[in-house]
Amino acid sequence: MAIDLTKVNIPFNRSSLVGRELEYIFKAMSGGQIAGDQTFTKKCHELLEKTLGVPKALLTTSCTHALEMSALLLDIQAGDEVIVPSFTFVSTVNAFVLRGAKPVFVDVRPDTLNLDEAKLERLITQRTRAIVPVHYAGVACEMDAIISIANAHKIKIVEDNAHGLFGQYKDRNLGTMGCMATQSFHETKNFTCGEGGALLINDAQYIERAEIIREKGTNRSRFFRGQVDKYSWVDVGSSYLMSDVLAAFIFAQLEVWKDVQARRKRIWDYYHENLAGWCNRHSIRRPVIPEHCRQAYHMYYMLLPSLEIRQKLISHLKEKGILSVFHYLPLHLSDMGLKYGGKAGNCPVTEDISDRLLRLPFFNDLSQDVQANVVEAITSFTF
Repeated sequence: MAIDLTKVNIPFNRSSLVGRELEYIFKAMSGGQIAGDQTFTKKCHELLEKTLGVPKALLTTSCTHALEMSALLLDIQAGDEVIVPSFTFVSTVNAFVLRGAKPVFVDVRPDTLNLDEAKLERLITQRTRAIVPVHYAGVACEMDAIISIANAHKIKIVEDNAHGLFGQYKDRNLGTMGCMATQSFHETKNFTCGEGGALLINDAQYIERAEIIREKGTNRSRFFRGQVDKYSWVDVGSSYLMSDVLAAFIFAQLEVWKDVQARRKRIWDYYHENLAGWCNRHSIRRPVIPEHCRQAYHMYYMLLPSLEIRQKLISHLKEKGILSVFHYLPLHLSDMGLKYGGKAGNCPVTEDISDRLLRLPFFNDLSQDVQANVVEAITSFTF
């Protein structure tokens, strides 16, 4: 059902300025060079590499494109298998399907809604080339177990960290544990430039080829560093560079990342504390954050008792001018998922929670007064 946004007073998401975005955009444009890999792109790379402790970060036009680069770097071929959670965005799968791989869908844990590591090993075959854990809502997957299984079978890990920038697992930054990881700067994320992403490379053997793939299959980056006297077409690739105008915008947000995260923590904590009583009385599950995880405060969700109650609450909030939304539909039950062997019952936890999950308004400049209205509207709902 289409949403009439003219009747929405409190949106689900809204982008906002958090720092020097407009100043930096003006600097980029007045400098006369706004293509990729200019001043602000380099600043973003340096910030991400230093803050996260990764050997190489490369801005991309989207997280989708960063995932596509990872599939190219791993030389995924037709007939290869890639294990992905069914409860994720379609880009996680498409990047590998585009190379001819078969997605193998794994169910998620009922607590964190992350890839269930206990169900992972049984899905591995001789064709398995990669495992793609998704840190749902910015809460870490159980990476020790996933890494142990992957290493035992000599399988690469690509972290889909679209939700989890600056989150941690046992004091390790999310995005630093797989051979590669991908980030999103889409407008719904903690840090945004509208559309954008990044590829984090933790295994140095992939750095040079990543630069080539990102530069349309040329060794242009080596040319600009003076390592070759001309550049040419040396590999497959595409145009994955972010404009420096967008890089200027995202750098202004990334340089104040601690302030943004502190703001989002206050928003998350307010929901968690003020909805606790109502949720407990009505057997509604709030997010579960393991003690060894430092979440990224990407979203706040609730698991309602049933699909019917979830839909009624969405309608109730809509009547009060508040937009709340569900999230992923099970990929294994989609038209494409069925073509790859998906069927009802394959991922029972995913099928269950997809029907019951509801996400609440959550954005950087969400005020406590507005949040109080959301909480009041929720707790006035009876069923």
